[in-house]
Amino acid sequence: MTGRYAFTIDLGTSGPKVALFTVDGDYVDGEFSPVELVLAGTHGVEQRPEDWWSGITSASERLWSRLSIEPTEVAAVSVTSQWSGTVPVDADGRHLHNAVIWMDARGAAQTKGLVGGAVKVAGYEPRKLRRWIQLTGGAPSHSGKDPISHILWIQDQLPDVARATATYLEPKDYLNLRLCGRAVATYDSIVLHWLTDNRDPNRIDYVPELIAQSGVSRSQLPDLVAATDVIGGLGHDAAAELNLPEGTPVIGGTPDVQSATIGSGAVGDFEGHLYVGTSAWLTCHVPFKKTDILHGVASLPSPLPGKYFVADEQETAGACLNWLRDQVLWPSDALGSGSAPDDAFERIDRLAESSDAGANGVLFTPWLNGERTPVDDHTLRAGWLNLSLGTTRADQVRAVLEGVAYNNRWLLGTVEKFVGRPFGGLNFIGGGANSDLWCQIHADVLDREIRQVEHPIRANARGAALLASVALGHCEVADLGSKVKVARTYQPDPGQRATYDEMFGHFRSVYKQNRKMYRALNEG
Repeated sequence: MTGRYAFTIDLGTSGPKVALFTVDGDYVDGEFSPVELVLAGTHGVEQRPEDWWSGITSASERLWSRLSIEPTEVAAVSVTSQWSGTVPVDADGRHLHNAVIWMDARGAAQTKGLVGGAVKVAGYEPRKLRRWIQLTGGAPSHSGKDPISHILWIQDQLPDVARATATYLEPKDYLNLRLCGRAVATYDSIVLHWLTDNRDPNRIDYVPELIAQSGVSRSQLPDLVAATDVIGGLGHDAAAELNLPEGTPVIGGTPDVQSATIGSGAVGDFEGHLYVGTSAWLTCHVPFKKTDILHGVASLPSPLPGKYFVADEQETAGACLNWLRDQVLWPSDALGSGSAPDDAFERIDRLAESSDAGANGVLFTPWLNGERTPVDDHTLRAGWLNLSLGTTRADQVRAVLEGVAYNNRWLLGTVEKFVGRPFGGLNFIGGGANSDLWCQIHADVLDREIRQVEHPIRANARGAALLASVALGHCEVADLGSKVKVARTYQPDPGQRATYDEMFGHFRSVYKQNRKMYRALNEG
């Protein structure tokens, strides 16, 4: 390989980050551009692909304006992005509609028709379910948030777009198309279409039987490559916009869940990490293929050759903090100017610290957009419970932080049962890991050692950079864990154990006792 640096693009739900890393995974510098969500009706959540691209190019311009490094020293471009989204593009690579992203549940009705039958088990026709699990490791989610559901919704509701579509692409793969002109997907990015045989992680391909059953045309699906493949060179226009040399290698890349697994440093089998960004997940690599369909957990192909990782996701985690900031504390309405201070999250932490563990009995359920794991229910909703005249704003704010942690504890039990052992500790990454208070709350609620990874918000991009290093032969998979540093370790406080055990029990009860109400209110 030539060049000492990897240029990474990390497309999160809040917007794209661009960064420069050394090929050893050391962060050099980066920039971020926010993009907005486009809400479409009750269950529609979209983003504009052109907003992604303009955000990437403007962030790149700002980054290079202050770097003394020569662009010719960049060895590769590596993309990671939000997963489970769909961008329909025409034969010339132009997007035909907004990106239907992972939060969009409009395909639930179409998915019901795909997975159901005269006889149903947990909403699935048994023979279909058995075949999906046998081949893919999972099945289309009832929530309608998987790409296969997005495609079926587009076919049903936007027939003109469907007819004009040459290829349906995941967000990461759409960005690769913009970079090098090649419309392909990686073995790990295509998984949530539930159309590939994943029984051998070294030999993954589409299953004609599942494609025929889905009603999607094979011609509208991208060809498949490995995440560590070089898929092309940076095109002329993209190179000019990113201030990089034309022809710079572009690797296949990987979605955010998978890149975070690498960037967390917890790369070996059964080494766990917790991510709190817009969403949340808890995962590790495992040496087996297995599925827990009832709780939405499966081992799926990793971007690292020959490996599986545990796939799960919780819908809204850090998004709850953004909602608290924008809709409650600093709203833009008749009662507020909508101007949150730059140190808003630091202020939120300081306020939360003034409330006791357990938030004086106040509970918050963080289900602002339904839930996926350990229950697949898009009708669940968030809320504060047990407010009284004595409840303070500090109690409510702390309850939001603790509510996300309770939800992660719910997930922890499911994942540990799935992998067959408890985690000795968890590497903590994502924007949520920047908060010392949230790190300690998670240590106390989960009763696990929490290891705050250095530059936790850059874990996805670091994973993309390290994946590029593997792709170009600079380092071996076995060396990846040693490339990631831990900034600080948090131990559980035994004095909080009884409080958090009791509050978690009540948290679980909220779901059990109110799920029928949520369904009645939000099914439409």
